[in-house]
Amino acid sequence: MSIKHKIIPLGDRVLVKPFTEQDKKTKGGIIIPETIDKEKPEQGKVIAVGAGRVNDDGKVIPMKVKVGDTVLFSKYGPDEVKIDGEEYFILSEGSILAVIK
Repeated sequence: MSIKHKIIPLGDRVLVKPFTEQDKKTKGGIIIPETIDKEKPEQGKVIAVGAGRVNDDGKVIPMKVKVGDTVLFSKYGPDEVKIDGEEYFILSEGSILAVIK
């Protein structure tokens, strides 16, 4: 996967490539049906991150996620965008529920 355009999210936003059906296979090779998966939060890989949130004092609070992290995020949090024909999500760092190690 390569993005032709360089995308730099602003503030505390994160660009995430959602996992495809192939990425959602279990270790045993079983594909989780879409109907079951709809009830679970989404997962994806962080492609780009913004500089961070600015607090009331004007200081930038650095991002806790970094490029390459696999994240779990609220399914209602992201904005869907298409870049170079591929689907990505832009979401606030606050919509990220966890980093999966």
